[in-house]
Amino acid sequence: MVNSTLNAPQFYQLLLGELNVLAGEPGAGYSLILDAARQQRNAQLYRRAVEVALQARSGEAALTAARTWAKDLPKDVEANRFVWQILLALNQVTETGPVLRDILAQSSPTERNDAINAIPQAYARVADKSQALTVVREALGPSLKQRAHAAAAWTTLGRMELALDQKPQALASAQKGHAADPASPFPALLALELFELGQPEAEALVRDHLRVAAPAEPNGPAVSLTYARILLDLQRNAEARDQLNLLTGRQPELPEPWLLLATLQIQDDALPQATASLEKYMGLARQANDERSARGLTQAYLLMAQIAEKRNDFAAANAWLDRIENADDIMAAQMRRASLLARQGQMAQARALLRNQPERRPEDARLKLVAEGQLLRDFKAWEQAYEVYGEAVKRFPQDVELLYDQAMMAEKAGKPEVMEQLLRELMATKPDYHHAYNALGYSLADRKLRLPEAKQLIEKAVELAPTDAYIQDSLGWVEFRLGNVQRSLQILQAAYGKRPDAEIAAHLGEVLWSQGQREQALKIWREGLLLARDNETLQETLKRLRVNP
Repeated sequence: MVNSTLNAPQFYQLLLGELNVLAGEPGAGYSLILDAARQQRNAQLYRRAVEVALQARSGEAALTAARTWAKDLPKDVEANRFVWQILLALNQVTETGPVLRDILAQSSPTERNDAINAIPQAYARVADKSQALTVVREALGPSLKQRAHAAAAWTTLGRMELALDQKPQALASAQKGHAADPASPFPALLALELFELGQPEAEALVRDHLRVAAPAEPNGPAVSLTYARILLDLQRNAEARDQLNLLTGRQPELPEPWLLLATLQIQDDALPQATASLEKYMGLARQANDERSARGLTQAYLLMAQIAEKRNDFAAANAWLDRIENADDIMAAQMRRASLLARQGQMAQARALLRNQPERRPEDARLKLVAEGQLLRDFKAWEQAYEVYGEAVKRFPQDVELLYDQAMMAEKAGKPEVMEQLLRELMATKPDYHHAYNALGYSLADRKLRLPEAKQLIEKAVELAPTDAYIQDSLGWVEFRLGNVQRSLQILQAAYGKRPDAEIAAHLGEVLWSQGQREQALKIWREGLLLARDNETLQETLKRLRVNP
């Protein structure tokens, strides 16, 4: 127990201050508490004065107390943090620079990188982000020259540039940070974000970081794991598999890579390997016994049910689904159960299972209709899927995603005029919805109708989403239909390089085939079949051209 240094008058002054606060007179209480803090030079009392001012919604009074605290106790890092945070809350951005610089100088070398990494989030709500970047750049001046902190400092500048949508500048900052310390994960994580946002040059930085940081990745597996996830999203499955195999080999005690690897193995129909990976994951997740692992176990049970379904072992699939208890995941389990019923020829029962699912949350009504529509799509029941999405649109008329899905099902159900009507409606409702322009343009191009208009629609989609590989694919396809073969080839090769995909492979292969480049076309088609053997566009292309790759 520590005795207070307060004398009787000071104790009475503080008591009176707190009583004023309780009585609804925070201004009087604040003055008494701040005066006591000055007399005592006591950090706890200064903090209390700041708290009282903030409770009274008096930012200026809080700033006065915090600044007095920092002046009287110049070595107290917390005082400067309060000054900094209050200045940001008051949007006095230019005044934060010297305070931020002092905070970083006062931080211990082991804590400084964490402090630097927290800066972008602190300035996220600032209205003038250009001004914020200027202030932070100046405050980070010393850190940019220190090897131990340069990587974090350049990454922070890059993140603030990214907040301004300055992607090339953000990439340049990430590259400078990487050059300062190639083993640091900070620039590599920023580069991954930029890579995902359509900056392909950022991938080289990530690869170089992994080369330098391997095999241990002393700062953790965040870079390689995130890179593997992005590669999976880009359907670069072979490279994702390599990353995950390296990661599970180097750090087999980490659960998450095993779950991702299993997902990929199921896509590849490597069911024994997927089962082994899931068993490894489930063992590690049960040991961890935390909320994240619990959600991961649900995903593992769903994947085990999927494996059993692929083996036509429906009893085992249902047994895995029975393990799912979390209410938030019940719908996912029921969707898998419905798929099991449909695979056994019981589509009516499958749909009833989804329809009768209780609606525990407001969003469940929408989710049930989407699940039913997706089930019907999976089994190519296009007309019924069109009807279900139509019902969903009536219930949720503001939901553009549902209107788009209904339009896509109209085309599949042999109603191209209805599809166009729905997409036109969608364009009028949400003029920046690029999927609508792309879908209509591609449909016209694929049917060799109104090709100039189709190109115009797709170019509008490109304007709205310039980095989307699927829209680039549509543009390449309409150029081919218009007879601009070399331009088509250039666009499709770029799209396929950006995102290897079975549908893009179908189009690129056909253009190559039309130009007599038969071996190259066969190579692309074989790659496409490895990515998705059942892709309708690819299968239709091979059948129409009478090719057996």
